Amino acid sequence: MSSHKHKEHLEQIRQSIHTTDKLNEDQKSSSVKIIEEWYAEDKAMDTLKNKLVNVSVFFEELFLELGFK
Repeated sequence: MSSHKHKEHLEQIRQSIHTTDKLNEDQKSSSVKIIEEWYAEDKAMDTLKNKLVNVSVFFEELFLELGFK
């Protein structure tokens, strides 16, 4: 799944968190923080992959082998 799709899904989840009455304010805050951390980590992985692929095609092949797209 592309980072763009990840971002769209995360935004939908975040919006649902803000509008639900099934979570209290602490749960909402904690949930949003988790999403923000995950998004930063996901974005960091994309950056890492791009930088390594620029070093060598080996990394592109390795990431495909490992299931990273």
